[in-house]
Amino acid sequence: MKTWEINKAVEVISQGGVIAYPTEAVYGLGCSAYARGAVDKILLIKSRRKQKGLILVGYQIEDFQDWVDVEFVKNSIEITSSWPGPVTWIVPANRNVPDWITGGNPGVAIRISSHPVVRNLTQKAGILVSTSANPASRRPARTSLQVYNYFGKSIDYIIPGYTDTNTNPSEIRDALTGKILRSA
Repeated sequence: MKTWEINKAVEVISQGGVIAYPTEAVYGLGCSAYARGAVDKILLIKSRRKQKGLILVGYQIEDFQDWVDVEFVKNSIEITSSWPGPVTWIVPANRNVPDWITGGNPGVAIRISSHPVVRNLTQKAGILVSTSANPASRRPARTSLQVYNYFGKSIDYIIPGYTDTNTNPSEIRDALTGKILRSA
């Protein structure tokens, strides 16, 4: 990963664009969590139902202060001991979290990734929407070429790089019940 590639991605994100980037297991599609038009574009090109909600990825717990009760997250040993890493937690959403992020659900999915590209991106760009880079019902892309083959020029920028060795996208757990909703 080169600094200019991250800087280019941050520029695209700041202008309301959609990027693709490597994560722990697959390539992800992302945009600013505050850019509704970019979120709508991701849902459209993936043919993803809005009701499923989206994952937010950040650099540190404090980044989620607009979205969740940060003290709740900090006081959960289970959550804090799983980060940075490939575990996504569904936590109660603040009242101001838009439906286009939660899908109308009472919780919001949050994660702090351990992948160096995601760490650099979120440190510089802030909270990102993060979803696997694949059209609905297709296998997630594991390379930048697969991303391009799926989406072509619908993506504003693809960061070249490598996914880690995890075989499945992040595990998803409910913070209130501890229940595993999707295993890694």
